[in-house]
Amino acid sequence: MDENFYLDTLAVHAGMVADPATGAVIPPIYQTSTYAQDKVGGHKGYEYSRTDNPTRKALETCLAELEKGQSDQQTFGLAFSSGMAATDTVLRLLKPGDHIIAGNDVYGGTYRLFERVLRPYGLVFDYVDTTDLSRVQSFLRPETRMVWLETPTNPLMKITDIRSVSEVCHSNHREILVCVDNTFASPYLQRPIELGADVVVHSTTKYLGGHSDLVGGAVVTCLSHLYDGLKFLQNAVGAVPGPMDCWLALRGIKTLAVRMERHCKNAMAVAEYLEKHAWVKQVLYPGLSSHSGHEIAAQQMSGFGGMISFILEGGEVSARSFVESTRIFTLAESLGGVESLIEVPAAMTHASVANSPLQVDAGLVRLSVGIESLADLIQDLEQAFEKI
Repeated sequence: MDENFYLDTLAVHAGMVADPATGAVIPPIYQTSTYAQDKVGGHKGYEYSRTDNPTRKALETCLAELEKGQSDQQTFGLAFSSGMAATDTVLRLLKPGDHIIAGNDVYGGTYRLFERVLRPYGLVFDYVDTTDLSRVQSFLRPETRMVWLETPTNPLMKITDIRSVSEVCHSNHREILVCVDNTFASPYLQRPIELGADVVVHSTTKYLGGHSDLVGGAVVTCLSHLYDGLKFLQNAVGAVPGPMDCWLALRGIKTLAVRMERHCKNAMAVAEYLEKHAWVKQVLYPGLSSHSGHEIAAQQMSGFGGMISFILEGGEVSARSFVESTRIFTLAESLGGVESLIEVPAAMTHASVANSPLQVDAGLVRLSVGIESLADLIQDLEQAFEKI
């Protein structure tokens, strides 16, 4: 599509081509594993659905256009069976001995993959406060091949200046890939490739799907040689999503803009409410002026997202009691759906970082603020505070 269209328009139309057989406005679900060939090697662009599938291709095209992963009318997006499968595929571009700088606050599953799966294969990881550019610079060495960023981070909501880190990594002819997990922000709020990053990763399970009814992942790049390598790995390793999950993701993306606006509006109001509450020691939300990364977030994001973390007085006991007392906020892992979720990361999504330098405060509560009535959400939090 025209790259000058606004993202609201792209979210509805990118990758959407009317079915040539019937004229159906929504591309069909191609629920097939294989494709007939007229002669040996004589197919219509598809031969086996691990390699390519029309429904998946529509999603990949859409994701690439949303994240600006395109060049010369080519789009460089790839869909995977989960966000972790996407992450693992990106790391497979490296070889034993290569050095990776990762943020010191990453998703627990990412840390587990890096430490328990990839480090034994010879990759070398350092976990650094990437909000401090001088710290990133000080850890660079000749073997450094990748910087892995989350911004905002999960669950401490730290903000990294993507443009500055990218400039440092790409200076002096360094061949360092800057990879950004953009799951928390979504392309509606932040587009890392436009800020200088090389690779963007998503769990499409979250805001892109938006309805807690699929599991998927994605990788987008603006570099054709990286795309070729990732495409080979996608096919060779085979961690691809089924056509139904691809179709659900495409359906979810169509409402991304309106959903993100409501997520952001509700989350800002909830964060302001929490910041004034006597039971709350600290609120971590980049939309608040009290947040250390507020100014950078305001520069590189068009909104501050729907994720909030906060620390309660009373520590772990209060946190567990609180999350078990809400009625609208559902106690569950994951995030980014239309419904509001609540969890204790130390015991749930980030249990894998326990007893490590990335260990999370047991009194930290994480909210995924949904699109329900704001008044009902505030009332739900208030009644939970009363119970503890």
